[in-house]
Amino acid sequence: MLQAALAGGTAHRRSVFELFPRRLPEGRRYGVVAGVGRALDAIESFQFDHHVLGVLDEGGVVDEATLAWLADYRFTGDVWGYAEGEIYFPYSPLVVVEASFAEAVLLETVLLSIYNHDSAIASAASRMTMAAGDRPCIEMGSRRTHEEAAVAAARAAYVAGFASSSNLAARERYGVPTAGTSAHSFTLLHDSEADAFRAQVASLGTGTTLLVDTYDVTEAVRLGVEIAGPELGAVRLDSGDLGVQARQVRDQLDALGATGTKIVVTSDLDEYAIAALASAPVNAYGVGTQLVTGSGHPTCGFVYKLVAREGDDGDLLSVAKKSKDKISIGGRKYALRRRNADGVAEAEIVGIGEPPVDDGDDRGLLVPLLTDGEVVGREPLEAARERHTAARAELPPPAQQMSRGEPVIETVHLGD
Repeated sequence: MLQAALAGGTAHRRSVFELFPRRLPEGRRYGVVAGVGRALDAIESFQFDHHVLGVLDEGGVVDEATLAWLADYRFTGDVWGYAEGEIYFPYSPLVVVEASFAEAVLLETVLLSIYNHDSAIASAASRMTMAAGDRPCIEMGSRRTHEEAAVAAARAAYVAGFASSSNLAARERYGVPTAGTSAHSFTLLHDSEADAFRAQVASLGTGTTLLVDTYDVTEAVRLGVEIAGPELGAVRLDSGDLGVQARQVRDQLDALGATGTKIVVTSDLDEYAIAALASAPVNAYGVGTQLVTGSGHPTCGFVYKLVAREGDDGDLLSVAKKSKDKISIGGRKYALRRRNADGVAEAEIVGIGEPPVDDGDDRGLLVPLLTDGEVVGREPLEAARERHTAARAELPPPAQQMSRGEPVIETVHLGD
């Protein structure tokens, strides 16, 4: 497309692209925007070095004129978008890119890759942390996904309320708090479970978390308290009927005087399993596979479409795809969250061509991310995390239901 547009003289037409979802994943009532900070980093560093240009040249992928253009490529346009941690609905204009066609079209794959993955993880994480309530969730899914996706997943989960991650690269790159527990292999390494517990407590202190289901849970809990004392930090359960076991272990810990010892549960948890454990004496959840795979929805189905382009008179013309089942809505978009006097969200209002009118209780959604190619929307990860908590709290009560349903608010388009 780039080569043909350059040759045809249309590559430099001012264009507006929009990244948006046509629908939510089936059964979901809302989605969560994540990956914004990673996308800004990607746009800022997006360029074609000598090695890459050489590969394109040697393979005959593009012609000499296109190679020359790519050698000088830097994004110089403007980008607006929903801030990280924000809630989204069908046809929310999550990212609006305005630049020449050539500059903007090259961002399609990188933006979709980041937003589709990170938002899928954050959307699942949000349901899990909502089900967990005040009990912390620990992200533990690195072994169940691609090594780079694991780092991004830990970041996205933190945005949506997870307390920590077992992924140390997420700590190094993004400042995500980290936590972890020992595995069954550590227990099996030793001649006895008692030896394993003594080694762990001697090295990590009595506040550590002991894995107690390698052999017999009751005996392991007894040994753990005997070795660490009643100050034992926590025990972890990773198999069986977690609700039943948690109650039995809680009774045993209390009888042994370890009333402050916490119970952490793992084992293929998702939002439904977490909700089912709400009445169990569980203190924290370790979540892996279901989180990093989006709890059944590993992508959000976001698309990146041209919605306006410069006409012969210099003005923007609305354009839209009209093919069956894949309709897009043309025109430059603006968005706000309509709220009632109590601050509860009522609708997603999307203005076409001009911003919708704020009735006094509404909240604007699009913020500047890049201006003239310079990043202006970078923020601490904690800000995204706080935003998500506030945005989710605005939603009407049905958002808290784990059952399958329709979006909790409708999307309304105004204007052209």
